[in-house]
Amino acid sequence: MHVKCETKDSVAANFDSHAFLLAPAATCRGADLKLSWSNGIGQQRLPKGAGNKRKREMTTVSEKIDAKLVKELREKSGAPMGDCLKALQETKGDMEGAFVVLRKRGMASAQKKAARTTNEGAVGTYIHAGGKIGVLLEVNCESDFVARTEDFQELLKDIAMHIAASDPRYVRSEDVTVEDMEREKEIYRAQAAATGKPPAVVERILDGKMAKFYEEVCLLEQPFIKDQGVSIKELIATKVGKLGENITVRRFARFKVGAPDWTVATTAAAEPAE
Repeated sequence: MHVKCETKDSVAANFDSHAFLLAPAATCRGADLKLSWSNGIGQQRLPKGAGNKRKREMTTVSEKIDAKLVKELREKSGAPMGDCLKALQETKGDMEGAFVVLRKRGMASAQKKAARTTNEGAVGTYIHAGGKIGVLLEVNCESDFVARTEDFQELLKDIAMHIAASDPRYVRSEDVTVEDMEREKEIYRAQAAATGKPPAVVERILDGKMAKFYEEVCLLEQPFIKDQGVSIKELIATKVGKLGENITVRRFARFKVGAPDWTVATTAAAEPAE
């Protein structure tokens, strides 16, 4: 096959389809490029834009990402360096966008591992400055090896400190008692109905109010005190993606000096995978 290249200045160059050696006098670029081919029977012109498409296909390269950005995202997310690089390439170097990508992947990874049994783990404590507030916390994982890693211990400490500061009442939204749930619904439904809105709108308002209630009283739904854009559930999911094991919060207790009561919250252990 023989190919002919022409430009708008009528400079022509011929090159063999196997060798692709372009004559020095020809400069073919962008919309000025015209290609035609001959198979010995007759000459035909290639479809408009075919040259540009071929050029794009042959010159596509990965986004170049500064190593400092990868390191920064690694420190922020805790994800492996390779995953951080891919996320930054996908978002063309946008740090916040890449962090969102990693969070979504972490949640997906955590959901896949959620059915795994977590019979190992560790118990951690946190005593607030001055010794006025104390927290005792149990976090479970699948192996003793992971429980002893720096990442797991860091997670244990962060969650215990968060509990001391945020005072959650339950571990998960599923753990909220029926009595507490119905009491809150009754209050929010009465408030919404008082606005005179149609029943369908009242129910939507109720759903929003209950979601806010769960965020206030359930540990996993609360925004992490060190990063309000990440929930405790998402924080755990990030560690699941990095460590490769299911991680669950089993129970915690929070005490405050002089308080008339204290919080003890527990959740059901993960069921063994079938």
